[in-house]
Amino acid sequence: MVVMMKLLQDVVINILLMLPVKSLMRLKCLSKSCYTLVQSSTFVNLHLNRPTTFRDGLILFKRSIKQDDDLHKTILSFLSGDDENHLSPINPDLDVPCMTSNYSNDFDQFIGPCQGIVALMDNLTTVLFNPSTRNYRLLPPSPFNIPPPFSYAIECVGFGFDNISNDYKVIRILDVYLEDHGYPQDFEKKIEVYDVDIDFWRELDHADQNFPTIYWLPSSQMFYQGSCHWIGISIEDALVILSFDLSTETFHTAKTPDSCYFMNGPSYGLAVLNDTFTLICYPRTERAKNTNEFTYIWLRKDYSGCDSWIKKYTIKGLPIQSPLAIWRECLLLFQCSNGFLMSCNLRSNEVSEYNLHGSPTSLRVIIYKESLTLIPRGYGSSTQIETF
Repeated sequence: MVVMMKLLQDVVINILLMLPVKSLMRLKCLSKSCYTLVQSSTFVNLHLNRPTTFRDGLILFKRSIKQDDDLHKTILSFLSGDDENHLSPINPDLDVPCMTSNYSNDFDQFIGPCQGIVALMDNLTTVLFNPSTRNYRLLPPSPFNIPPPFSYAIECVGFGFDNISNDYKVIRILDVYLEDHGYPQDFEKKIEVYDVDIDFWRELDHADQNFPTIYWLPSSQMFYQGSCHWIGISIEDALVILSFDLSTETFHTAKTPDSCYFMNGPSYGLAVLNDTFTLICYPRTERAKNTNEFTYIWLRKDYSGCDSWIKKYTIKGLPIQSPLAIWRECLLLFQCSNGFLMSCNLRSNEVSEYNLHGSPTSLRVIIYKESLTLIPRGYGSSTQIETF
């Protein structure tokens, strides 16, 4: 009898794992036992790690619309694709009320998904968000102050999941400087880390002062295999990949392909293609319309090796303002200079424009799969989990 009950429970769980999140959320209201099952960490993890294909990937599309000189409206759209790769909404658009400044239009970062959670960040605000359940949490700002006559600039931000501590982390790298006639002098690096589960900001005391200068663009950062990654320029003016291991909290630097350079060269972005770390090399905006310019897709086949780059694709005459993501293993989604979302099929070189647009430089894309992942509330925190 016990074996039969266990078999029946396993069958029920396997059936439930095939249901969309919207149906599972409704099922929670059916009975206390259904609520307990769907809400349990065991079921949430099973659902997160269930077998899927690239066609299960949905698109979370962020854009900003300018309302006046200093105010923007940030909008999230939830999209899916058909067999012809046409995009259509699967849910109504959402406004993000806490992302309205110019920073949210030009300098924000869209990171994830990490264990089902997405981070929307600028230099003032961090919002953690589950696209499937619509739950979100606005994180507290860093409590650390920079006393005068010093000032600071946020060089980069990152977000990811630490498998060892089983916690999400946010990282900020700051340049602290003494102002002299309005010009920054004597940079010093400062590293701040926020542990989401315990709701605590702290400073790292082992910051290396020989960091590369981070190359800040919407696609110049990425979380991959337990580490945050950024494109940077070394003190020798070489283009490099800087990474921060969230478990060991140590930094590492890796080389880029020999043909990649920064001074008077192309622009660069990071992506994932076929689960492989990918570097996108594309013409600067002012040269993007030149039909003689090329976009190159490089794969880092051996992630542990610094020089294991393979040039996978070469595309001519692509009008990229910034690359956004690679969808369905072959479609490069990118923003063009007029603020429209476009795609290029890397296998056929076919370019398409979607009827989706926002303020130029504001477009961001995340490819995600439905999940029930809960956002940690933080121990002793007054921060609440809200629903859009």
